[in-house]
Amino acid sequence: MFPNRVVNKTGRQRSGILYLVAFLLLTGAGCSQANTNQATNPEQSPSQTGKTKVVTTFLPMYIFTKAVTGDAADVEILVPPGTEVHEYQATPNNVKAIATANVLVKNGLGLEQFLENTVKNAQNPKLAQIDASINIKPLNEISPVEKTAKEQEHEHAEGNPHVWLDPVLAKQQVINIRDGLIAADPANKATYEANSANYIKQLETLNNEFEQTLKKTPNCTFVTFHDAYPYLAQRYKLKQLAVVEIPEDQLTPADVQNAVNAVKKYKVKALFSEPGVDNKLLISLSKDLNLTLRTLDSLETGKTDPQYYFQAMKANLQTLETACK
Repeated sequence: MFPNRVVNKTGRQRSGILYLVAFLLLTGAGCSQANTNQATNPEQSPSQTGKTKVVTTFLPMYIFTKAVTGDAADVEILVPPGTEVHEYQATPNNVKAIATANVLVKNGLGLEQFLENTVKNAQNPKLAQIDASINIKPLNEISPVEKTAKEQEHEHAEGNPHVWLDPVLAKQQVINIRDGLIAADPANKATYEANSANYIKQLETLNNEFEQTLKKTPNCTFVTFHDAYPYLAQRYKLKQLAVVEIPEDQLTPADVQNAVNAVKKYKVKALFSEPGVDNKLLISLSKDLNLTLRTLDSLETGKTDPQYYFQAMKANLQTLETACK
């Protein structure tokens, strides 16, 4: 992607992901998953606090899991917020965390590629694994892909994994997490049910807000540099025109020019970057193209408070509303 950002304490870097939104003048803007069984083992030993120990892969999974458990379980996160989860390299601490955990919660759909070997190395036969995307039908490419260089970033062989950015599918993920936790820790069933019911109610309210707001700007069209929003687009009748892929490292002038050409091809009217991105090149590009630079959050970085999901998504809604006018 255009800019680079520091993503964790080990010095790994992640390129910023850019988002481009075009709108029509007169209309307001110009991964199939198999039903893998969730492993359960109610007789596992609790953590040192006496609570069930749950490890989650990355920020959205931590947020949803913590919303369900509250204080009834100890919840940890493997991938630090802001770290590139698609290409994450597991650490010895990750192996240790899984080795001593009762439950592992993952997004699934091939997103956490580091997990398979990490779980094997942890050698924890009693580990209960919860796939939060079970029973969710994934989307594949729903728009043309504009390649600007030979080497591209991650591909989604099992379908697009970014289901958490659709509040309705986020609700299904919370349900899947709730059911898996109840199976693994039936003693806290009542707590998990009550907490998840409250969170689901908030997700339903958020969905209504998106529907009511975005129906005012039908057919809002957009182009992205990272295919993170097809579920959101499909849910609220937005139109993703294309995905423009550019190399993550060693960006050449030719790559930049190819990206600019793609922007012009689709007559993009708004430019989106992510939180925490070094925007120097974006600002320069936006000026050259006479675009407004805005921020859209994919929730892969941010606060671990379960309420952060709603804060970030409502901010995204405001951004989309403004861009789609």
